[in-house]
Amino acid sequence: MTEPTTGPLADLLVVDLTRALAGPHATQMLGDLGARVIKVEAPGSGDDTRGWGPPFVGEPDARQSTYFLCTNRNKESIALDLKDEADKDVLLGLLERADVLVENFRTGVLERLGLGIEELMRRNPRLVVLSITGFGHDGPEGGRAGYDQIAQGEAGLMSLTGSGPDDPQRVGVPIADLLSGMYGAYGVLAALHERARTGKGTVVRTSLLASVVGVHAFQGTRWTVAGEVGRAQGNHHPSIAPYGLFHCRDGAVQIALGSEGLWRKFCAGFGLDPDAEGMATNGERVASRERVIEVVEQAFADWDAEPLLARLAEVGVPAGKVRTLDEVYEWDQVASQGLLVDVEHPTLGGLTLPGPPLRFFDADGAEVTRRDHVAPPLLDQHADEIRAWVGGGGA
Repeated sequence: MTEPTTGPLADLLVVDLTRALAGPHATQMLGDLGARVIKVEAPGSGDDTRGWGPPFVGEPDARQSTYFLCTNRNKESIALDLKDEADKDVLLGLLERADVLVENFRTGVLERLGLGIEELMRRNPRLVVLSITGFGHDGPEGGRAGYDQIAQGEAGLMSLTGSGPDDPQRVGVPIADLLSGMYGAYGVLAALHERARTGKGTVVRTSLLASVVGVHAFQGTRWTVAGEVGRAQGNHHPSIAPYGLFHCRDGAVQIALGSEGLWRKFCAGFGLDPDAEGMATNGERVASRERVIEVVEQAFADWDAEPLLARLAEVGVPAGKVRTLDEVYEWDQVASQGLLVDVEHPTLGGLTLPGPPLRFFDADGAEVTRRDHVAPPLLDQHADEIRAWVGGGGA
């Protein structure tokens, strides 16, 4: 895989010292855009997520974790023991050539390995370093170990998620990890842009805590500005009504009436009075949320979900169903957006993976292919070619 890739980041080399999800997600994002990503793993076991399952797929002697497969496409793998001097020399050779280093060790680990920031910058002044931690690198709890669900709780997200204030729930995907990876990749691109002006690398830091706080959005200002503490309240929006999940005869649908114009369209379409007591403005409807839910569900009581969705579309009201994941991946709209990619895995054969969420078009409106996607690697799959490349003094 050392041949050049295509894409806007095709001239970049990323050394990935991360494991689990936050860091690997960041490097996968960079790899999706064409960067050459070399994943450095622990000998024998590799990335922690290689063992996270079930589900596993493949033959018993070569089984693969589907968790690992979700976040390591478009990468090469080499196993290096960073306490072994020969292996450390290979890593140093990579870092001297790299544009980006991504790591998510606990604070102080790189320094103990002799790879502190000063040493890295001495060897490669143009290096951009992305460092991801659980709760930040400094402060009274800097260096504290962090895992996604712990961060979801500590950063307030679980208090906003669930059927009610006494039912805190985690988000169904490791959202703190994923957000950290996304913010990290965003920071790397900013640092690379700055390097184009200054010629110097820099250090980008983020954390699971910072990334979740960074998406508190209106719930954050609800407290910092208005002094209100948001609480979980199920499937209905705290500041807009009606906006949420509503039951009908054979199931449920979701509607989002984010303006007074939509409220009036909705009422006209279902024979409701938009100016009824407690209903005329969004503020009134939020204050009378339980009554609004009752009124909407009464209007939906004689409808089955599919004709109801058709009627909502006819009226011009944003609406949708709640799909299971198999329904999502079988949906032709998902396929049309390039959200599935087919790759050839060295032991599993042909695989379909969730794809990157970005598409690129030229000035004439033609879609531009950014790269040919490559399956997540086997542990140490590319060791021989990487070692030969570094040993041979390749640029």
